[in-house]
Amino acid sequence: MGFKDIFDDFLNRNRTRDGSAPAPDPFEEQEQEIFGRIANWRKYQEGFYRFLKHPLKVMMEEPATVLFISVPVAFLLFIGGLASMVLSYGVSVLFTTTMIDDVFVFALLIAIVPLAILDLKESLRVSSIEASLPNFFRDVAGMNDSGMTLPHAIHIVSEGEYGSLTPHIRKLDTEMSWGVPFVEAIRRFGKAVNTPLAERSVDLIAHASSAGGDVSEVLRAAAHDAYEFFNLKSERKNGMMIYMIIVVMSFFVFLFVIGVLSSTFLTTMAEAGEAVAASGSSQAFIGTVDLFLYNRLFCHAALIQGFFSGLAAGVMGEGRVLAGLKYAAIMVLIAWFAFRFFI
Repeated sequence: MGFKDIFDDFLNRNRTRDGSAPAPDPFEEQEQEIFGRIANWRKYQEGFYRFLKHPLKVMMEEPATVLFISVPVAFLLFIGGLASMVLSYGVSVLFTTTMIDDVFVFALLIAIVPLAILDLKESLRVSSIEASLPNFFRDVAGMNDSGMTLPHAIHIVSEGEYGSLTPHIRKLDTEMSWGVPFVEAIRRFGKAVNTPLAERSVDLIAHASSAGGDVSEVLRAAAHDAYEFFNLKSERKNGMMIYMIIVVMSFFVFLFVIGVLSSTFLTTMAEAGEAVAASGSSQAFIGTVDLFLYNRLFCHAALIQGFFSGLAAGVMGEGRVLAGLKYAAIMVLIAWFAFRFFI
């Protein structure tokens, strides 16, 4: 078969029977299908689509994403409770009882408690990793100085216990045993650990190793930097502890003052006003004291102070607003409990 025959056969395969248009290429269709699947896979690896596919995993890694679930549930609870009370008792129930306040408090707790729990878990994980990271770098540097290769040193270190860092070290050991270069493996390690300190240390090690520096010295420098960072963070937290205690104590003092004011002064004034009104005396007193209204206003004030005092305690103690949600939830619950059962 000559070149002309081959060329004619190629043209015939790419034309329809009527000779008007080329026939679809099965290989091109298969290629487009593969690229479509890859694009679809990448779409579900980040953003909201990843949350839809792996909600629990994403919530554990990024606690703020739990708001996609907790906030709508809390909103539905509040709207449903409000509608149910109005339909059952009328609009006056909003002003004559504290039922709507109770529904609001529980809706608020449903919205923030899951985020507070997940953030606390993530904070403990990060703290454990940051405490173990200097020891890991120092141990690897010491074994490398003794003559071991990096893969062998990391393999020996992976058999130890480094808290939350241990599974990441064992994964690093597995990758290096498969022949992955140290720089690439350590970058994957930093991305998997996903803490600011780990990313900074790994970036330092990767750049220095790529430039041809002594890996042991780089690891030792990274260990020293991580150790100083963790110590400064711990000192800051310990130094701000007294201010956190002041914020919490001021909230309890506020509750105590309101309790004393409501149970003594306001109660006495309300009873005196009722007595004067019942006696029919023409002497002007201070008017009727609505004890329920005052207690409800005080309850709202205590809830607001408890919530924002908790956020302030988190900012002072850990430098993050989300860290204060656990204090805010506890203070709001204490305020609600105090006014419903004691004041």
